[in-house]
Amino acid sequence: MMTHAYQETYLKRAMSNMGNMFDYAINDFGLAAEDFVQMFLCSGISRRLEAGDPKYLVGMCGEETALRVIEQATGIVPEAEVGERWQRNSDHWCGWALCYYQWLRNIPYRQIFEFCSYDDLLSMYGTLHEADITKFADVMDKRRESQVRETRLRRIRTAYGCSQSELARMSGVSLRSIQMYEQRNKDINKGQLRSIASLAAALGCRIEDLMEA
Repeated sequence: MMTHAYQETYLKRAMSNMGNMFDYAINDFGLAAEDFVQMFLCSGISRRLEAGDPKYLVGMCGEETALRVIEQATGIVPEAEVGERWQRNSDHWCGWALCYYQWLRNIPYRQIFEFCSYDDLLSMYGTLHEADITKFADVMDKRRESQVRETRLRRIRTAYGCSQSELARMSGVSLRSIQMYEQRNKDINKGQLRSIASLAAALGCRIEDLMEA
């Protein structure tokens, strides 16, 4: 039986806060959506939310969490005002729905973004934002199932937005090795630790995120 990421008691507030976090970072603070997604994934806050840390689920408002994400990802304390938010837009819905799906399936946010980019989420807004949230979960499940055979390296690289050649340049790992890992012609689980660590560092993820189950 699948267990949820944390107690349902926190869910409604957590969804609202996540929606506000994305809305504020993108529309008030002015960050590009994919840039903020990478900040969120690289910060420790995404993992704290996955673990059900009440401080970030319900103890802070979404705007405060956005600023904390930016601070952790960049090392710079942002100067910005936090105010009440009333309008609900497509970016708010993306964060709101994303939070629900992570809670429902109890999988890391990084893995979710491996099979569904932020642009993909936005593309669902028109048809799903007035539907029951379970419809969104069904669509996400189908996307996840359709990409299950992709390697984690490929999914993370694609979500990061770089080509194989760019990853080779950033990591120092040969293009051929990256191609073989992604084609499953070479087992990444048995690869040299130094190479895998270099790939993880270039993509802003953990070594274990690249390992195949």
